[in-house]
Amino acid sequence: LGFYFDPNRTAHLALLQYADGEKRYIIAPRGVKVGDNLVSGEKVDVLPGNSMMVKNIPSGTEVHCVENVPGKGAVYARSAGQVIIVQGPDPSGKFVQIKMPSGEIRLVYADCMATIGQVGNEDKLNVKLGKAGRSRNLGKRPEVRGMAMHAVEHPHGGGEGKGQIGGQAKDIWGNRIGTRTRKNKKTDKFIIKRRRTKQRPYSKK
Repeated sequence: LGFYFDPNRTAHLALLQYADGEKRYIIAPRGVKVGDNLVSGEKVDVLPGNSMMVKNIPSGTEVHCVENVPGKGAVYARSAGQVIIVQGPDPSGKFVQIKMPSGEIRLVYADCMATIGQVGNEDKLNVKLGKAGRSRNLGKRPEVRGMAMHAVEHPHGGGEGKGQIGGQAKDIWGNRIGTRTRKNKKTDKFIIKRRRTKQRPYSKK
């Protein structure tokens, strides 16, 4: 029926009217126009905006709004311009391998639903705010470098002129930064390849 702006997300919303007259919002896929018919089911045509189980999606297909647990709703690739590549089922047939936007390769249950295509509003990345006021209106506060602070305020602060940090980089509480913070070991078995990360020297693996 139409596309709408949502201040709480980068993607736009599309208003759908079902055959029984019920109306619902979905995240607007790229290329979908007003008047298009979208279908959701276990196995439907591979067209942008259609939703189906990942086990029935051909390898190499671009998808978004992928579930993590069947029936719990979309978790992955919901922001503007995001896309996931389906790489095919694993040997057991219980899972399907997907490639995340971060480069991570992981497994999801074969019965999880996914929407065909890319999330719309892909040009959001190119928008320039232009001035600090627009950023403040969005609720974002300034980020001050630790080296620009006094020594009493941050471990990187103080010194004569532009001094070096000296030693391992730390946050404001003195904890080492650059270390991996993932602690959900229950789902480690679903990750085949970690996402691309810039590992800081001397940081804990």
